[in-house]
Amino acid sequence: MYDYLLVGAGLFNATFAYEASRRGKKCLVVEKRDHIGGNCYTYEREGIIVHKYGAHIFRTSDIGVWKYVNQLADFNNFINSPIAIYKGELYNLPFNMNTFSKMWGVVTPKEAKDIIEKQSKNVHKPPRNLKEHAIGLVGTDIYEKLIRGYTEKQWGRKCEDLPPDIMRRIPLRFTFDNNYYRDPYQGIPIGGFTPIFNKMFEKSDIDLGVDFLKYREKYERIAKKVIFSGTIDSYFDYCYGELEYRSLRFATELLDIDNYQGVAVANYTDSDIPYTRIIEHKHFEFGNQPKTIITREYPMKWDKSIEPYYPINDKQNNERYQRYLNLARKRLDVIFAGRLGEYRYYDMQDTIKSALCLSRLELGNC
Repeated sequence: MYDYLLVGAGLFNATFAYEASRRGKKCLVVEKRDHIGGNCYTYEREGIIVHKYGAHIFRTSDIGVWKYVNQLADFNNFINSPIAIYKGELYNLPFNMNTFSKMWGVVTPKEAKDIIEKQSKNVHKPPRNLKEHAIGLVGTDIYEKLIRGYTEKQWGRKCEDLPPDIMRRIPLRFTFDNNYYRDPYQGIPIGGFTPIFNKMFEKSDIDLGVDFLKYREKYERIAKKVIFSGTIDSYFDYCYGELEYRSLRFATELLDIDNYQGVAVANYTDSDIPYTRIIEHKHFEFGNQPKTIITREYPMKWDKSIEPYYPINDKQNNERYQRYLNLARKRLDVIFAGRLGEYRYYDMQDTIKSALCLSRLELGNC
């Protein structure tokens, strides 16, 4: 008999498994994919560490979380400084004085603020949708060139039909600073994320390539408690209908050149280009290999046959999730966790914090 059955081999369950095994608990991990690591999974090709499911850049302002991950791997000092490309025009991200200077030819923060104020003065306040929020934040020029097309591709909806809080994650500053994040601790684990998962799951038993929901009765009989990190609506057989997600398709190429775009992440904000960004993996670890590997990310409408990536947290979906949450609270033997189990967006640091919190509740102090 296992103490815990962990459904899904991503970061939440890896963190919990690591803490549980340190306390002598016996864990079985059931994973539908053929590898551990969830969306953080990395592999090596041509000496390059490839992020299979898109860029994963670890960052946090919490020194405790930073120390926690550094016990598992050595991190480099990679700083995310992406670029945006619109119809051949190149802009720095996040929105900063380099962006404003290229967009308007300004050289001082006051000049930039004056233009933004002029372009946003007629926006409804408080903003009723993402379009109004974005224009109120950065003006119409930046909205039209760098936000609208990218966002509508990403979410499959017009900006007028998206809630304003989606844009709250986009940083804005009036300095010449291309560091996308303000967190003081940032980096990529040297050698990729997969070695971290190998350490975290080292003392757990793992069944790969298994759809837990098909064999639920078998697995639930052999564990005292389940931690389910899949989609909460699937666990309850979609009895209240499907929660909505956005999905992604990744197209990865090996190129016989040493440098394709000169940066790890390039966003393509023109609505006529079907992908949202290109990732050049070698730049995450400052590689100098003779070849390079790139990945294009294509947003997709989600259905149950493909992977869900981003919860669509609009009013209708949040109300539906609340109904599933009420069901979940009646199941004392099952804990629903992570981005899919809790139907919310989690960064990696958020996932670790949440898993450590559950560990303390379930297992005692770390």
